[in-house]
Amino acid sequence: MTALEPGDADVAPADMSAVTPLPAISGKAAAPVLGQGGDRAADGAPGPGGGHDQPGPGGGHDQAVEPDRGGGVLGPVHRALSIGIVSVVLLIAFEATAVGTAMPVAARELHGIPLYAFAFSAYFTTSLFAMVLSGQWADRSGPLAPLAAGISAFAVGLLVAGTAGTMWLFIIGRAVQGLGGGLVIVALYVVVSRAYPERLRPAIMAAFAASWVIPSVVGPLASGTVTEHLGWRWVFIGIPVLVVVPLALALPAIRRMASGPADPSAPVAAFDRRRIRLALGISLGAGLLQYAGQDLRWLSLLPAAAGAALLVPAVRGLLPGGTWRAARGLPSVVLLRGVAAGAFIAAESFVPLMLVTQRGLSPTMAGLSLAVGGATWALGSYIQSRPRMEPYRERLMAGGMVLVTAAIATAPSVLIESVPVWIIGIAWGVGCLGMGAVIASTSVLLLKLSAPEEAGANSAALQISDGLSNVLLLAAGGAAFAALGGGSVGGHTAAGATGSHPAAFAAVFLPMAAVALVGVWVATRVRTREA
Repeated sequence: MTALEPGDADVAPADMSAVTPLPAISGKAAAPVLGQGGDRAADGAPGPGGGHDQPGPGGGHDQAVEPDRGGGVLGPVHRALSIGIVSVVLLIAFEATAVGTAMPVAARELHGIPLYAFAFSAYFTTSLFAMVLSGQWADRSGPLAPLAAGISAFAVGLLVAGTAGTMWLFIIGRAVQGLGGGLVIVALYVVVSRAYPERLRPAIMAAFAASWVIPSVVGPLASGTVTEHLGWRWVFIGIPVLVVVPLALALPAIRRMASGPADPSAPVAAFDRRRIRLALGISLGAGLLQYAGQDLRWLSLLPAAAGAALLVPAVRGLLPGGTWRAARGLPSVVLLRGVAAGAFIAAESFVPLMLVTQRGLSPTMAGLSLAVGGATWALGSYIQSRPRMEPYRERLMAGGMVLVTAAIATAPSVLIESVPVWIIGIAWGVGCLGMGAVIASTSVLLLKLSAPEEAGANSAALQISDGLSNVLLLAAGGAAFAALGGGSVGGHTAAGATGSHPAAFAAVFLPMAAVALVGVWVATRVRTREA
């Protein structure tokens, strides 16, 4: 919650305490995308971060946080907790990069190529629901239970997928994984809100981003080696073994520092059944829209209409009031997260395909061309974590969105044969630098503008904005790509080269650059005027 500027006060829902989150499935942005992976609205009353005397994070509510005895995130007070929760993020990051490499082989061996996209969308749609559930669960009884349940479901989903004998069973495993990922991502935000003083939150968010660097480089190579020599199933079956370490490190520390409701003296609130229904609606609606975007036939208008009918009221009920018009404060923070993550991830998804089909790179080289982004993303997150940057956070976020816009707009230049391919690596490194600063900053501001008992609900909104924008912009980009002939890019000519459809790629990158440019303006509205 946050105090709104005059004229924005009429847009906030009356009760934000029950609102809840979603993931980011979209790689780095989904992780804190932690999404990517999530936040509710602000009301017209004075609130934390608004310059009023009502307590809030950084202004009185921090009694729920472990006493600040000095030291950093690896100091004696927070060392075990920091190592544990960063290990959780590392596990999610490795899974995302490794499983993505093994997925094509799995789909081929299970005779499920036509269902390939559903192996991804199943994860996303169940994550949306789980994020909302996790936010309410964490606000009601603390983050320990949803985090433990989420890690367990994540591991079970991997085992189901790794032992599947049919593609549909494989997809069910991915759906169970999504439930686990959605529970974990929001619970981690609540842990950060409860256990870390405000001065340490930027640093732990930077550590989350840094934990993606090694998996982004090692994950695909390790997964490819295991898939080639042992089989794709071992990629899925082997990852759950890594769950033991995060559980052993994180859960005891969370029980000590962040368990239980934010206000133990308050009566335990019941689950908000209306918001649970809205969560189901947003999951089903997003899945139907994604299906319609992949199946460009007149009949696809029916699932598209049904998806929109489910999605619109669900989004209006789960995101902060004023989000779509960028009301100052929390609504703009939530909107910026969606704009940045959706535009960047939708564009990034088409970069390897463009390099393979238009410039003749091998899949491995095309993937490695983006590897530098993991390091620059972590660098951007580190920069925003410096205490001296706090007074300039809004400018930093606007500048980050400028870098993201420039990177996406530069990408299609490699469609011109005279432009060297390495340009895309430099451009994406610059874009990831901006994304690291923006994504981590939205997480920091979200927690600053949220009372402890609302951290779960608000984190859910952030992740919903992140994940929902990913699927919608990916669906829109995919539809434009297919409509301009991109769907046939896989065909080979007699000479062995793939067909050329540069307009199909341009139809993805240029609109996404325009969306990112809107994010520059939204970044100027993330703080209230009082702040």
